Amino acid sequence: MTTSSHPLVPADRVNGADVFNTAGDKLGKIEDIAIDKVGGHVAYAILSFGGFLGMGERYHPVPWSVLSYDVDKGGYVVPMDKDQIESAPSFEAKNLSGWNDMNERDNIYGYYSPFGAAPYWM
Repeated sequence: MTTSSHPLVPADRVNGADVFNTAGDKLGKIEDIAIDKVGGHVAYAILSFGGFLGMGERYHPVPWSVLSYDVDKGGYVVPMDKDQIESAPSFEAKNLSGWNDMNERDNIYGYYSPFGAAPYWM
């Protein structure tokens, strides 16, 4: 087990990090993170899973406040199972470069509120 005494992590070390559920099952990986340009808050971890050879892969914006880092797993943990993630709001790869979430954030945070999602804009 490797631990760091530093509380901050560069984004390039978050990208590619594995994501697990509380049972320890690997659900996918963090493809990227979305940061609010004005407020500076990390809004979402963009979770990728599914698809085959890059085809059919969907990206799920998971509110950052839902994830917790598990030192032993060396990855992030979400309090949900694969079916719950698959049912969550998602978007296609062509939209990965950025988007305005104003029309979708109520839906995204509404979905994740039972899992402890706290809006980044407040």
